[in-house]
Amino acid sequence: MRKGFGVFAAMVLAAGLVCFPSVPRATGQEPEKQEKEKKQSERDRKRQERRQVKELAPAYKEWLEEEVGLIISEEERTAFLRLSTNEEREQFIEQFWLRRDPTPDTVENEFREEHYRRIAYANERFASGIPGWKTDRGRIYIMWGPPDDIESYPAGGSYNRPYEEGGGFTSVFPFEKWRYRYLEGIGTEVILEFVDPSGSGEYRLTTDPSEKDALLHVPGAGLSDLELQGLASKADRFKRSDGTRLPVMQGAQPSWMNPFERLATYAKVMRPPAVKYRDLEEVVTSRILRNEIRFDYRFDFLKVTNDTVLVPITVQVPNRQLTFTNQEGVHSATLNIFGRISTLTSRVVQTFEDAITRDIPESLFESALKGSSIYQKAIPLRPGLYRLDLVIKDVNSGNVGADNKRLAVPRYAEDKLASSTLILADLIERVPDRQVGLGQFVLGASKVRPKLDHTFSAGGAMGVYFQVYNLGMDPTTQKSSATILYRVLKGNEEVVRLSETSAELKQTGVQLTVEKMMSLAGLAPGRYTLEVQVTDNISQQSVTASAAFTVKAPTESAQNR
Repeated sequence: MRKGFGVFAAMVLAAGLVCFPSVPRATGQEPEKQEKEKKQSERDRKRQERRQVKELAPAYKEWLEEEVGLIISEEERTAFLRLSTNEEREQFIEQFWLRRDPTPDTVENEFREEHYRRIAYANERFASGIPGWKTDRGRIYIMWGPPDDIESYPAGGSYNRPYEEGGGFTSVFPFEKWRYRYLEGIGTEVILEFVDPSGSGEYRLTTDPSEKDALLHVPGAGLSDLELQGLASKADRFKRSDGTRLPVMQGAQPSWMNPFERLATYAKVMRPPAVKYRDLEEVVTSRILRNEIRFDYRFDFLKVTNDTVLVPITVQVPNRQLTFTNQEGVHSATLNIFGRISTLTSRVVQTFEDAITRDIPESLFESALKGSSIYQKAIPLRPGLYRLDLVIKDVNSGNVGADNKRLAVPRYAEDKLASSTLILADLIERVPDRQVGLGQFVLGASKVRPKLDHTFSAGGAMGVYFQVYNLGMDPTTQKSSATILYRVLKGNEEVVRLSETSAELKQTGVQLTVEKMMSLAGLAPGRYTLEVQVTDNISQQSVTASAAFTVKAPTESAQNR
């Protein structure tokens, strides 16, 4: 067999381009027998598929079941399981993402990056007793993205039913109602409801709007408008044949409340979104490099799944390295940044290319030259060893700088307390819901801009960002409990000691995100070490991360912009 033919055949099968003639059944065969054979065939197929999944190496099993399990089509899944070598599987995975690339003429794959951003956000926002990507809200968010509107009742409580649910006041469990104006393949005005009847933080997608009613089974309580007027009985709710326990209502129901509509919508949103298959060709470029620009860079590691790590790569260039042109009192400079990540066998895994443009008015130009220009690109990678190549070009002067470094992406164990890298930042702030997971420096729901030189102004604040994974869950409350200890050391002397709990941070899932702007008031200029220790009070495990930083007088502080 020629190399790569197995992958080609698998992808053709997945795209549905090959049709096999069906074997005609014997005429006169009883419908019951046909149905029985069909069910037996389906059972055999699923049994064989389970065997094939078990035979996969852990990395490929996690990719199939966890990373793309929500977006891979049945045809693609079947095709992937038919492959026999790891080389074919690697080629398949590469083609899987390429076929979903909305901009095949560019080096970036926005679909892939957005998919892993959604997983990271779901793990941070929707985790309860299970990882966020496994929850119903996480599943819908990953497959369909953020809703256009959210009606949220995180504490439940008193609730005035809308007319389509019968009206009247009742008490409800925590719930959220998500509204999508349009979902491709489903339609307009898609309404989804998630309910948390146990109070554990795990919201479940429901087709019954009455599931959130905490007084449903309490006689005489939480009555609807008609029930209050004596025109209907609460007992009538339990005689309905549409799968709900809603009160009788006056007037016509909206279409989305129709039981068949609700069931059809539920079935559609739980299926992977449709894929537009694409044929792409690989573009290979080569560059001759000169080291004329000096720059700093760092990379961080944040867990997305057990086999995927988000690697934000941050690049900082001193503004004095740039060549500015002056037009009408505005000084302008442009940097082109090119990055390439490859395996130790020189297989290119990811490339990215972008530009930084600085426009500075005359009045601020001299002070801006003391600062730096900063850029970040977040890349999802599998655990393993890579090589990172970075190239920077000043457009105005043509000067070029280049560097490369070994990139060792860690593997996070599934049952052991672990943490991300510790990021010291000059800015940590929440972003609007529409910008969650999007843009430079955005990690989940926050903008975190690293301070590469770890130098901060006396009397100012230092941002601390840190994620902890695999916290234990209390079997009774189904909530985690952790203590975060911050220590600032000067040499061996402790000069600052602070602590807080996960409960105070209102985070009780398996993942904890620490984001804090720590005041440096009282710290004299000098070198210090920050130590952050997180203790899991359930499993009695601890993780500690530390980083050195410098406090300088305000006039000496570098300005990052």
